Amino acid sequence: MSQTLFDKVYWIVQRIPPGKVATYGQIARLLGIPRGARTVGWALHSLPDDVEVPWQRVINAQGRVSSGSGDDESTSQRTLLEAEGIVFDEQGRVDLKVYGWAGLDLAEWQQLQGTEATAPHLPA
Repeated sequence: MSQTLFDKVYWIVQRIPPGKVATYGQIARLLGIPRGARTVGWALHSLPDDVEVPWQRVINAQGRVSSGSGDDESTSQRTLLEAEGIVFDEQGRVDLKVYGWAGLDLAEWQQLQGTEATAPHLPA
């Protein structure tokens, strides 16, 4: 795949199924950028209007919706997630053990890497 880093972020996020969430850090680790959570956030914030990516399915490591440029954005994200069946607790958190995405399967990993190598073991 000869794509930009942001394109790769979008490609991964498009694979998160409805009713599941991933964290910014999880996406960064899949890209081989262990401390790249903010970069993933920048990519999603920069998402072009004409690209369909389920950005709402990426939340922070505490299971919360990160507030972006305004409260409307985080309220919208929570509303979209709730419409997919994701439940928030009283503190506004999503249970990542219940709703967390397992990640790319081997074929997707190989497609991302452009190789036949096996995916590394990534911590949950």
